[in-house]
Amino acid sequence: MPTTEQGPLAESDEHPIVLFDGVCNLCNGFVQFLIPRDSEGRLRYASLQSEFGQQIRDHAGLSTDDLESVILVDDGLVYTKSDAVIRIGEQLGGIFRVASLGQLVPRRLRDWLYDFVAANRYDWFGQKEQCMLPDDDVSDRFIQ
Repeated sequence: MPTTEQGPLAESDEHPIVLFDGVCNLCNGFVQFLIPRDSEGRLRYASLQSEFGQQIRDHAGLSTDDLESVILVDDGLVYTKSDAVIRIGEQLGGIFRVASLGQLVPRRLRDWLYDFVAANRYDWFGQKEQCMLPDDDVSDRFIQ
């Protein structure tokens, strides 16, 4: 998807944005894993359930009912499922760049595994009643 001059995708021009299922324990754990490893504070976060998350999904032509994908918006481009996870690893740099090796696996297989975990994440990891509230020291990384 091309970079936009305005709208919700333009916010990713300065900071890549990770959209995640805010009530999913696995997804929240993933965000909690990312925050300390993103020492420069490049990544921004928003829940898929938020108004901003819905705007991004709508603008990108993604289902606003589907909460089964981590989405990364970077420089106006939208990455979903395994592509998002690989790109996030690349954004973190260092040892996490090894995630780019995932591109050697056919996307169809990567996304099948991703979908399998996503379909079972509530059963395996549980869910919260409401979206995660960030700590004060990292609240500036979350888009409300």
